[in-house]
Amino acid sequence: MLIRRETPADAEAVRAVHTAAFQNDPPVEARLVDELRLDTGWIPALSLVAIENDEVVGHVVCTRGRVSPHRALGLGPLGVRPDRQQAGVGSALMHAVIGAADALDEPVIVLLGHPDYYPRFGFRPAAELGITPPDPDWLPAFQARTLSAYDPSIRGEFRYAEPFRRL
Repeated sequence: MLIRRETPADAEAVRAVHTAAFQNDPPVEARLVDELRLDTGWIPALSLVAIENDEVVGHVVCTRGRVSPHRALGLGPLGVRPDRQQAGVGSALMHAVIGAADALDEPVIVLLGHPDYYPRFGFRPAAELGITPPDPDWLPAFQARTLSAYDPSIRGEFRYAEPFRRL
């Protein structure tokens, strides 16, 4: 498996991965990624694909968020093609995007996700760091992971990139 940056040629395959992975109608995650690509919060270096046999089998993205006045990242969606789930693709994508974010001197990654899955990657309840979700009902699924550039003064309500707020 190869993890690399998404290219413009990958957009259709990324859309197919999220549509298949989440199997919802309408395909919210697939549409979200399309809208994020057009947003000022898009960070090309943090949109990664997993490639197996020259096919995109997974995708993860981090976009610009804020814990005012500090910059932060919002992770998601993370999607893996159903026939490749439980095979380490999601873990490989998570490790790669965390490493890439750290290399870019980002301070913290925030996500809304399953509290039993993400702690293996160093995520913990964001409230422990003083970072609160835009919606209090998101607790305890609202999690954060600090990176090398983390500063404990990063506290307050997290704001996702605009396309997340339109969901």
